[in-house]
Amino acid sequence: MKDVSAKSDNFQTSLIMNQAEQSLIQVGGVFTVECIDASGNLKWTEEFRNLVVNQGLNSMNNVYFYYSSTSQITTWYMGLMSSVTTGVAATDTLASHSGWSEFSSYSGSRPSISWASSTTANPSVITSSARSFSITGTGTVEGAFVCSVASGTSGVLFSAKTFSASRNVVNGDTLNVTYSLSNAAA
Repeated sequence: MKDVSAKSDNFQTSLIMNQAEQSLIQVGGVFTVECIDASGNLKWTEEFRNLVVNQGLNSMNNVYFYYSSTSQITTWYMGLMSSVTTGVAATDTLASHSGWSEFSSYSGSRPSISWASSTTANPSVITSSARSFSITGTGTVEGAFVCSVASGTSGVLFSAKTFSASRNVVNGDTLNVTYSLSNAAA
């Protein structure tokens, strides 16, 4: 008689990594612009999402998390763009933005932004009241931006974006610009 024996080993292994829940944040905004002529008639409107540039993102992080070196910016301003060649780049700063120029044919300096309280939902949205630009000459407006100074280039460029198309303005027009900023857990 012959003895028969069979042996076998069987094992299974698996490795599951990165099971922790991740939380990401997205920051973005929307400009809404309306052009009113000297007679009070609506000429055109434009609504567009912006690019929060690297300088703006860095400013948020430095103020919110890196307390020791950066002071909170308590007043923000709106500006208008013209002479757009390549548009807005993530690397643009207020001092260096080769793809566009500032439109300045309006009375006064860049208007300061007045914010309403942010929403408590996800996304959390904070919206400005409309800021008015009283146009003092004929020209072409091609976008808008948010920055930390009323004039000059020494401040922080937070966000900017071009319109879908160039828009002509004339002396007597008023541009009313609203900006909504959204922070969302993604």
